[in-house]
Amino acid sequence: MAEEFYAVEVAGIQRKLPLMEIKPGVKIAILNILGDYEFVNAASAELAQALADKPIDVLVTAEAKSIPLAHALSTLMELPYVVLRKSHKPYMGEALQSETLSITTGEPQRLFLDEKDRRLVAGKRIAILDDVISTGSTLQGMRLIMDKAGADVIAETAIFTEGDRAQWHDIVALGHLPVWVDEQADGA
Repeated sequence: MAEEFYAVEVAGIQRKLPLMEIKPGVKIAILNILGDYEFVNAASAELAQALADKPIDVLVTAEAKSIPLAHALSTLMELPYVVLRKSHKPYMGEALQSETLSITTGEPQRLFLDEKDRRLVAGKRIAILDDVISTGSTLQGMRLIMDKAGADVIAETAIFTEGDRAQWHDIVALGHLPVWVDEQADGA
């Protein structure tokens, strides 16, 4: 069986994203920007322009695939960034946490905000950043932690949204990825 792909373009950079079945009859396009400096730099430049009019103090992302995007965007916008970790380490001190569900693994995940980063985001205007916003679970987990930390989320951004486009009208995104549903496998 030949591998299936979905073609995308961001700022003139084209990629073929492999399709992955996440449950019987449901496929999504997988964006993995780790190591893809050309795509990361192009997406960061576009997102920096899209966010230029927002008074952002700190960028916040979740570990791990969107870290290069956060780093590149923070360099362009000259802003600090915070990475919410997926496991607690002793050096993190009194970390805040929330729980989320990953669409790619189907497993619950925890997100942790390091004690030192709590001080960085407290009272600040935050832009939450992700590579792809699909179900909104990670986004909700990041919002919850920012609320606990006393931060003000003023923007939510991603390279792509995915799934029900209508629910993502407030997200600053560079594009949208469909979800492929095989009606026969779905029992319809």
